[in-house]
Amino acid sequence: MVVQVACAIFFVSDIFISVLGLPVAPLSWAFVEVIQIGAAVGLVTGVVVSAFALRQSRQRVQKAEEALRRAQSAFRDVLEERFSEWALTSAERDVALFAIKGFSTQEIADLRGVSDGTIKAQTNAIYRKAGVSGRPQLLSLFIDEMIDDTPD
Repeated sequence: MVVQVACAIFFVSDIFISVLGLPVAPLSWAFVEVIQIGAAVGLVTGVVVSAFALRQSRQRVQKAEEALRRAQSAFRDVLEERFSEWALTSAERDVALFAIKGFSTQEIADLRGVSDGTIKAQTNAIYRKAGVSGRPQLLSLFIDEMIDDTPD
């Protein structure tokens, strides 16, 4: 990078000197050739380093995406386990999932095409079966299970 910056300064200053017509002693051709070779080496090095960095970045993104897929799958498995353990009906499973996702009672009712009262009754049944008093505790059950850090 230092080579690239030095060469850029040289080339830009050479252009300004030419454009402004400043009187400067001519440089030896050997010096100019060394600067040009340095610039070429700096540019090639920059391309190689950039390609390597891009490759590493893509690998990190792929690893992160894979880890996210595994976490999503694990969370779905935990949801299904608990829903089965609590013997939730199909409708209660849908409502519980929407509630965990953060949808309001009205939004869940609209999505399911039922009344608010129906959703309230279903959420109360879910909370009773799960042994919690409300939505925050329901969500907490899943969060606690996903971040359980007890030694195996």
